[in-house]
Amino acid sequence: MKTLIVHAHPEPKSLNSSLKDLAVTTLTNAGHEVQVSDLYAMRWKAAADAADYGVHASHPLSVAADSGRAFEAGALTADVVAEQEKLLWADTVILQFPLWWYSMPAILKGWVDRVFTYRFAYGVGEHSATKYGERFGEGTLAGTRALLSVTTGGPESHYAPRGINGPIDDLLFPIQHGILYYPGIDVLPPFVAHGSDRMSGEDYQDVAKAWEQRLRTLETTEPIPFRRQNFGDYEIPSLHLKEGLEPAGRTGFGLHVREAR
Repeated sequence: MKTLIVHAHPEPKSLNSSLKDLAVTTLTNAGHEVQVSDLYAMRWKAAADAADYGVHASHPLSVAADSGRAFEAGALTADVVAEQEKLLWADTVILQFPLWWYSMPAILKGWVDRVFTYRFAYGVGEHSATKYGERFGEGTLAGTRALLSVTTGGPESHYAPRGINGPIDDLLFPIQHGILYYPGIDVLPPFVAHGSDRMSGEDYQDVAKAWEQRLRTLETTEPIPFRRQNFGDYEIPSLHLKEGLEPAGRTGFGLHVREAR
């Protein structure tokens, strides 16, 4: 297994950094290859702008079209090209980050904004009366698997179905479905460490043990069964789920997850 860990926390002694280090050690000791993109240590530039596309930047700037032209011309900046090459190398991707303001840290979103360019992560495949591009189950990164390893400040009850923050699966849906599954990545159920602000040493040992177990079973873990776009579940071009496919009473994000078989 070849694993890319994209790490997004500024403190080397943080829980997130400890989980990242544990992942490197566990996977390496199991004989797997590992690369790490430590975004804060790399001083990753988070903002996508005209400088990313050089002579292929238009005026006014069109991020999608310009990034696609630069990608196809081999003219993206070296830092972006390096991350795209890591993604193509990896068969497994781990995003390690704290949940800040109900989402990923800005530096990690900026990694997505700059690395997932047009013609690389999206804007590929056939557009016709029966197919709406290669995405949501197809695409450049099809065959890759990904896992979110996330820490939250609040306890697990705050992220339960009736919790005040909303269900953790709903909070992570835009990342898991909208960022990772969109270019074809199969997404494994997330690993979530709750209560990081008040975690004791004993609590950490339990979290570390659970994280090691998840890492050892990555290759056999079944991905979240998101519905594939071009395989009969959706009307094209409206991309509405066909009537009658939803389980009784299910609404919202859950409509786009098939029932477990």
